[in-house]
Amino acid sequence: MRFSVNWRVLALSLLLAGGSAFAADGSPKAAPPAPAHAGSLRPGHAAVASANFHATEAGLEVLAKGGNAFDAAVAVASTLSIVEPESSGTGGGFMAVLHLAKDGRDVFIDARETAPAAVNPRDYLNPDGSPNRDAALRGPLSAGIPGQPAGLALLSGRYGRLPLAQSLAPAIRIARDGFQPDERLRGAIAGTQKDLERWPASAAKYLPGGKPPAKGAVWRDPDQARTLELLAAHGHDGFYRGETAQKLVDAVRAAGGNWTLADLTGYQAKERTPISVDYRGYKIVTAPPPSSGGVAIAEILNILSGYDLTKMDAATRAHYIIEAMRRAFRDHNDYLGDPDFVQMPLDMLLSPYYAAGLRQGILPDKATPSSMLPRAEAPEPGMHTTHFSIIDADGNMAAVTSTVNYTMGSGFVAAGTGVLLNDEMDDFALVPNKPNVYGLLGSAANAPKGGKRMLSSMSPSIVIGPGRTAVIGSPGGSTIITQVLEGILHFIDGESAQQIAAHKRFHHQYLPDVVKVEDGTFDAATSEALTKMGYTLKPRESWGFMNVVTWDREANKLDAASDPRRPSGLGKVQ
Repeated sequence: MRFSVNWRVLALSLLLAGGSAFAADGSPKAAPPAPAHAGSLRPGHAAVASANFHATEAGLEVLAKGGNAFDAAVAVASTLSIVEPESSGTGGGFMAVLHLAKDGRDVFIDARETAPAAVNPRDYLNPDGSPNRDAALRGPLSAGIPGQPAGLALLSGRYGRLPLAQSLAPAIRIARDGFQPDERLRGAIAGTQKDLERWPASAAKYLPGGKPPAKGAVWRDPDQARTLELLAAHGHDGFYRGETAQKLVDAVRAAGGNWTLADLTGYQAKERTPISVDYRGYKIVTAPPPSSGGVAIAEILNILSGYDLTKMDAATRAHYIIEAMRRAFRDHNDYLGDPDFVQMPLDMLLSPYYAAGLRQGILPDKATPSSMLPRAEAPEPGMHTTHFSIIDADGNMAAVTSTVNYTMGSGFVAAGTGVLLNDEMDDFALVPNKPNVYGLLGSAANAPKGGKRMLSSMSPSIVIGPGRTAVIGSPGGSTIITQVLEGILHFIDGESAQQIAAHKRFHHQYLPDVVKVEDGTFDAATSEALTKMGYTLKPRESWGFMNVVTWDREANKLDAASDPRRPSGLGKVQ
């Protein structure tokens, strides 16, 4: 699919002949080198930060057995599938930015879900042509082909030191022996109980005795333990072929879905070149499409590079950041999709010349109305993803964001597997220019097609500065992009891992034309100043859960922090 040429492309076509981040064929060029001596040290110890202490401890356990950051990532991700299924899991997918200490190379792993070959957009429409939210968000039609198992096998086989079985062992043990679900998981099950009751295997797994697990109860997941054991024994084929694959297809088709064995056997996790952008002496390595996050973060930073935010009062600083967010999200809606299916004007979007042009349209004391290109409004974005950050003793790094999309994914458990399927089909533009559950719009670039990856906001990132390094990411639907952006800016301002994870946040995504604000982000004077500029500030309660690991290379000190908004998270230095 090709985009027709528009005024933005024409106006910049002559300026983009050189210095872009992408080659003429649309593939990423090699990232610029890291700042001097960024890879010349090794920490000598390791740190893991995740949203659940079981997962953090699983990662540290694998590191203690001789594994590296990538083995630990397998342990953390698979354990989160057991203890945090409301946010991620075996039935979902992930995106990861890796830094390889041995040769200084940065790698992006794309384990995003794909549409089944038989996808039909009409299945997601009501008779009147409006979006059918139930089909897009609940049940087997909402589920893309999972990518996480393939991604874990790739991580282990290509970059790990240990056998896959050893890295999966903590998750398998916890699934078999059981654990006590935390308040957030019990609340997620209670909040989706009516949906879970629609499918017998879902009710049997998550509603023992007909209700959510009680506080303090030990909960076991033997079916998923068996699924992980097959993955451990047979690698990629242990999930995408044989016993597990057959059970998945049988369960999905029996409930009205359209998966085939060919959809599973054809799935492959992919290695791509990450996006890299330089901002004020810092190198930010982040996610390329099918993530929209890295492109948006790079575009925002390119716009902000024309200002010195450190010399601004709080209201002026927020004003320029919001306006940069607004413009990046407009482009997010128009252009981005799966790079294997869509040609995107990435040269333009990532160009400093394009950013300079956008900067010229920002007034110093007035908000720019998004109504110049009106769109539909949409519901609140959610917090149904997870992120973890790892640095090992050798300086290998993993920034991994994993998801099943909305709370408890599709709500559909494939009988006999223990696998809760995602509802990532909603991340396609199922109905062009109609918002998805996170309020994001899409064009034909993100239309569903068999084998295609849906666009994602996941933005795992690594930041390398003159003396400090950070591994950072967050869940949060469309707010992932702005939360990670703000975390990067706070890191550049010199804040610690704990300060970054705890920092108050704000968000603007072009449409709806409001600034979502966490309580305490702005004082009264700043809020009044922004309101006078023309901004509508809207309180939003749900934020997080960011997990950050930092490395002060000059002091050779690691620091790890989990978002204080979630008490069950843990950032720990080993």
